[in-house]
Amino acid sequence: MTGDQQDITGRLRAVLPTHWFPDSAPLLEGVLSGLASGWASIYSLLQYVKAQTRITTASDIWLDVIALDFFGSRIARLANQSDDAFRHRILSEIFRERGTRAAVISALQDLTGRPPIVFEPARSTDTGGYTTLTGGGGGVAYGVAGGWGSLSLPYQSFITAYRPMGTGIATVAGWGDPAGGYGIGAFEYADLDMIQGQVTDDAIYAAVADVLPVATIGWTSIVN
Repeated sequence: MTGDQQDITGRLRAVLPTHWFPDSAPLLEGVLSGLASGWASIYSLLQYVKAQTRITTASDIWLDVIALDFFGSRIARLANQSDDAFRHRILSEIFRERGTRAAVISALQDLTGRPPIVFEPARSTDTGGYTTLTGGGGGVAYGVAGGWGSLSLPYQSFITAYRPMGTGIATVAGWGDPAGGYGIGAFEYADLDMIQGQVTDDAIYAAVADVLPVATIGWTSIVN
């Protein structure tokens, strides 16, 4: 393989004068292999360094550095999040649509994995109507569809965001689970901060604020 010890040993041997050494020269091979080992390590390091200069190939702590460089503390790796998953978040955030209703929906769905409900009182498509110009139904019904509209709330929306479906807390059982109980098994008092990869409410509010159009208000409710 290019750049490994065997490859560099062969390259060093190839530039030596043809008739200086026999075809089989164990001592020479040992010396050249020792030199090649160092050069192979340097070559491997250079390949690693080169990979860290692009988001699509970066890995390890360097993805965290890239996220810090672009977003400050707003975008950070979640607990146990893989490089590929974190890279996808970074790229999605860089090219994210902003300043639109679709941007709000997309940002929340990417963050929580669940699409939000967005209701704009001044948007007739959201509120529906009792009748239309043709005399037909306007697409509303009590308790079924539509909502009370109001032109006195311009540039405002009501957003219902859903917390992600959590995976629970590692090694801790829940109520009613035979694996846990008072004084026995993996059972303890816990809070939301202990959930691995937990998306906090603050992160949800920040995601809305980051993509919301300027000079608008998004009244946000977060539910399970």
